[in-house]
Amino acid sequence: MNTFSSSSNFDLNSLIRENIINVSPYLSAREEYQQKEKKSMIFLDANENSFGSPLSFSNSYNRYPDPLQMELKKKISEIKNISESKIFLGNGSDEIIDLIYRIFSRPKVDHSIVFPPTYGMYEVSGRIHGVDVIQVFLTKEEYQLNLKRIENVINQYSKIIFICSPNNPTGNDIQRKDIQKIIKKFTGIVVLDEAYIDFSEQESFSKEVDKYPNLIILQTLSKSWGLAGLRIGIAIASEEIIQWMNKIKYPYNISQISQEIAIRALENKDLFFYHLKNILLERKYMEESLKKISIIEKVYPSASNFLLVKIPIFSKNIYRYLIENNIIVRDRSKIILCNECLRITVGTHEENEYLINQIKKYSKKCF
Repeated sequence: MNTFSSSSNFDLNSLIRENIINVSPYLSAREEYQQKEKKSMIFLDANENSFGSPLSFSNSYNRYPDPLQMELKKKISEIKNISESKIFLGNGSDEIIDLIYRIFSRPKVDHSIVFPPTYGMYEVSGRIHGVDVIQVFLTKEEYQLNLKRIENVINQYSKIIFICSPNNPTGNDIQRKDIQKIIKKFTGIVVLDEAYIDFSEQESFSKEVDKYPNLIILQTLSKSWGLAGLRIGIAIASEEIIQWMNKIKYPYNISQISQEIAIRALENKDLFFYHLKNILLERKYMEESLKKISIIEKVYPSASNFLLVKIPIFSKNIYRYLIENNIIVRDRSKIILCNECLRITVGTHEENEYLINQIKKYSKKCF
């Protein structure tokens, strides 16, 4: 069976592992009680400490958190204009990637397809689950999908395709028409990771999950919302796919304090947009400044909050030099198609200015 024909033939149940279909989900105490008004209730159902916790600033952490994060999902749905029933929240996007493999890929039978250079957890998670991971490299320099090669590797055991756009570590948008073509033609699951979408001018696919029943969008509160320490990943998909994720997730996968802080952050949209504007301004400043430094061969176009910078001959040395000067960047020189490249996150103006001055100082030593 050729699974690169048309997603109009998409059959979700045929993709789900048999053992997952037969799983009887664990039902937590808080899921059994689903009434909205909780303040006046006496909770004696979950073996919690009814006397409270030692934390003086709160009396709520002795109780288990909402297992389905309904208040937080409501805030996210309002911001993204997406139904709460099409949203799943995970302990980072990594938990969601793990769940996708568990639901859709049979160990030692099925395989996923990834497009290096890209986010490494797609492959790591697949290997952990005993699922083969086929690599189809992005095109050299442009870092775009090679549709012909993708079509050649797809067969009846191809269950999941992972696309990252904007892509990490290259920073560029993947061409929208190519993403659409894969979603339309692939009869398996297409996971589109939009972790950096708020930094891009490209429109999110999140509004199109009704149009594409095989599409799962990954987003996060870690990047543009600045909540990496909370570990909140977002999946946006059809209600049916979200129900399968809820069926097999761990009962209380996001803590009470993480939910509370995230809700407060999402209510402060003005500050979010202020920070986003500054990141985009600083990205432009960094790009223009780095291009003027003689040892830098190329600053790749970025639609994210980082830049991939090619520094032939000097990348390893300058990486160590920056560490000696209290600057930590990411050495990506060992990654396929990223030879002699560093990945540099956009910082504050003071941080970026210091970084640029240090690279200029190193450059003067070389010439």
